[in-house]
Amino acid sequence: MSNDQPTSGQPPEDDPFSKKPHEPPPSSGSPYDSAPPPPPPYDPGPYGGGGPYGGPDPLAGMPPLAEPGKRILARLIDFLIISIPLYLISLPWGGAVEMSDNNGNGSGVSDVFSQTYSGHQLVWSLIGLVVYVAYDTYFTHKDGRTLGKRLLKLRVAMLNDGRVPDTGASFLRAVVLWLPALLCCPCLWWLINIVLMFTDKPYRQGLQDKAAKTVVVQSN
Repeated sequence: MSNDQPTSGQPPEDDPFSKKPHEPPPSSGSPYDSAPPPPPPYDPGPYGGGGPYGGPDPLAGMPPLAEPGKRILARLIDFLIISIPLYLISLPWGGAVEMSDNNGNGSGVSDVFSQTYSGHQLVWSLIGLVVYVAYDTYFTHKDGRTLGKRLLKLRVAMLNDGRVPDTGASFLRAVVLWLPALLCCPCLWWLINIVLMFTDKPYRQGLQDKAAKTVVVQSN
């Protein structure tokens, strides 16, 4: 048994009870001193827009919106590019556009909203729907420009960052545009979309643009 007695004076340096806790670094007194750094800002992409859809204005730095008149003309060109060959192909089977109204007389302005398709015309309408949707989906996903839009220097772009729409957005846009136009209420559907091109604020979006979150802008 050791007879060594503890010495008086300063305690040894390794005495755990004599050590003081580490002092925190001095601060400026701000409650944000220990806050983590903010996340990096949202990448605006090639159009210089703000955040994602519904965030800051995506039109900042974006090319000008397409003029409604040019959009209508571009759509008419696309319609003729597809409908004329499709109609010519359908002639040996009785044509694809003849319609008879519910009363059998086919007269009167009000009959526009009460027309029905015969059996073979419905088949051709379904064929036309597939062709129109495939046409719009392919060219919109390729570079945002159908043949009509290319001629008039227009382009479809995603509203949030200006990129070319992906396959899903292109397909959704084409279905919303052509399904009611070919199978349900063509006159009313086109009228609604034309009105929206002139009156929708601030992006002049048709119903197909609202569904796919796209916008039509001018292109080089």
